[in-house]
Amino acid sequence: MWCRFSTIARYKDKMENSRDRRGAIKVGIESKKASHNGIGIHYLDSNTDSSLVPLLICPGLSETAEEYLDLIEYVSPRRCVVLSFRGRGQSDTPEQGYGHQDHLADMECVVQSAQLNRFHLYSYSRGVSYALGYLEKNQSKVVSLIAQDYPPEHRKMPDGWAQEYIAQYLVIRPEAVWGIQRESDFLAFDFKTDIRMLLLRGTLEGRLLEDKGIDAYRRICPKVAVRNFKSSGHDIRNTEKDLLFKTISDFISQS
Repeated sequence: MWCRFSTIARYKDKMENSRDRRGAIKVGIESKKASHNGIGIHYLDSNTDSSLVPLLICPGLSETAEEYLDLIEYVSPRRCVVLSFRGRGQSDTPEQGYGHQDHLADMECVVQSAQLNRFHLYSYSRGVSYALGYLEKNQSKVVSLIAQDYPPEHRKMPDGWAQEYIAQYLVIRPEAVWGIQRESDFLAFDFKTDIRMLLLRGTLEGRLLEDKGIDAYRRICPKVAVRNFKSSGHDIRNTEKDLLFKTISDFISQS
């Protein structure tokens, strides 16, 4: 079983190396907080070339904004904004409020705070369900969507998931883990859109996007494109990072 602790430590080191002597993040990346009903949502903003359509990143269930510094640098000078959802990273951890709509509220307050009018949207794993929920309500704002290795649905966590996660993985705060299990519901997306959409999926054991999931995406967006990664399961960034970043950059550069 692959463990994310070494990856998290690596990104913490990278984050520290990205700071100057005053503790500010270098290369124009700013650390900011948006607020929704008193809950602070942390995000990073490269705030660079305004002539290019910016990229908003929705991390996976256990990820933080800092884990996407490599991608921010790769797509530079394009502006890139990435948030840490509630209970993750430097965002606040409420005692409750971990349903699908609550995570959408995190996205919405960051979009408003960062003054993003139109943007590309890249999402990974469970973050895909939040990105799809945002797209359904805000199609005029989203220029394109990249969904990485997750079907078009929001999954309800099974009984016992929280205990297992805390025992084996605990990389986000326990309050968030219990809140996600307690408040998550199943939701299948069935809206229609004609924006450009790209699906990224692994081909090895552990992938979460199967053929029936791709068929479901095609009912949402008939012209959706699919890119398979032959040396990856679910975590493409850990196994084929260079190809993944190039694929993302090439896709968003087309519009």
